[in-house]
Amino acid sequence: MSTKIAIVGLGYVGLPLAKQFVRGGADVFGLDVDQSKVDALNQGRSYIKHIPSEEIADIKDTGRFRATVDFSVVSEMDAVIICVPTPLTKYREPDLSFVLTTAKSLAPHLRKGTLVTLESTTYPGTTDGELREALEKGSHLKAGQDFHLAYSPEREDPGNAKSVQTIPKLVGGLTMACRDKAVEIYSIAIESVIPVGSCRVAEAAKLTENIFRSVNIALVNELKVIYERMGIDVWDVIEAASSKPFGYMPFYPGPGLGGHCIPIDPFYLTWKAREFGKHTRFIELAGEINNGMPGYVVVKVAEALNGVAKSLKGSRILIVGLAYKANVDDMRESPSFDLMGLLQSQGAKIDYYDPFIPEIGPTREHQEWTGKRSIEWTADNLREFDLAIIATDHRDVDYQLLIDSVGIVVDTRNALKKAGIDSKSYWKA
Repeated sequence: MSTKIAIVGLGYVGLPLAKQFVRGGADVFGLDVDQSKVDALNQGRSYIKHIPSEEIADIKDTGRFRATVDFSVVSEMDAVIICVPTPLTKYREPDLSFVLTTAKSLAPHLRKGTLVTLESTTYPGTTDGELREALEKGSHLKAGQDFHLAYSPEREDPGNAKSVQTIPKLVGGLTMACRDKAVEIYSIAIESVIPVGSCRVAEAAKLTENIFRSVNIALVNELKVIYERMGIDVWDVIEAASSKPFGYMPFYPGPGLGGHCIPIDPFYLTWKAREFGKHTRFIELAGEINNGMPGYVVVKVAEALNGVAKSLKGSRILIVGLAYKANVDDMRESPSFDLMGLLQSQGAKIDYYDPFIPEIGPTREHQEWTGKRSIEWTADNLREFDLAIIATDHRDVDYQLLIDSVGIVVDTRNALKKAGIDSKSYWKA
């Protein structure tokens, strides 16, 4: 008999995981509160750009996958995996509402022997603390005794050619038996499952991975500003330093941080550390530097316009790339929204182009842009703009047409140099 697994949250983390479990031979029930997502999946359609509809149709045709909004299916499951958002509030405090609401919804249907695993990034102590309490209260079962409880951090990287199957998976359990059960379940889908000592070790490992990136990106962003003042191109410096085969790892500057992980996850530890009387200076300094990058870009834009006797106010500006990273349609926490807001607040007229995002859908923090559509990429349309900012370096963009059509181009991603375009014809930021 096939293992039955419910995956709660069918977004950038949950959907690829569901797909891989089906391929491993499990029966998968995708749970989501968004009826439109459930309907699309049951019709074999994808709503994530880098996951083709053909792949959804393939897993649907196996007869081992269906999506639903009905949490009562949990009563039939061997395992439930929670992949819901863990954002920050406007005061940079953890928002566990999605996790706890999910726990309350599934708890009444939880049966003895079932494994519940959390994959959402959070601070150490969430799984064996708040999540455990919510599950026990709603189910009248005891974690580690009546049902298994574990934490396994997601390592999904949208657009990365590596599949979920090949990315090593950490697993920490409330008890050794919980951990062993989680290893058994994940081994259905994942080639390398790595057991660790506890849920808290696994939670801390995920935060450490993302804090490492945040701090190093902040460092190279700071170096970018310093070297620019010295007349040195930071991209040339990074390329030169990367020739060293040991003791160095390249990180790259940009207009700010994006995605659901790097801009958010470090502050989960910052918040939790205060409970222990500790101040996370590196994390907060990195956040300050990275959050200041959109403002730095706007200053460069103003300088570029001043160079041709134009004011920022009233200028037509095109943001090239809305997604937070290249070649995906993921716009969560994208710094492009910050750029658009800052520029508009100073009187600029803003449009955007992104081949992966033809229209801006609802977002938690930028509702004012909902419904705005990408321009069509034509020479005539591009000539309407006083300046363009390359905020995301999508591969399939005709950058030569951009340079030929727009008076001023500000490149925050080194995209033009990578395209072989003379650096004298544009600004870097």
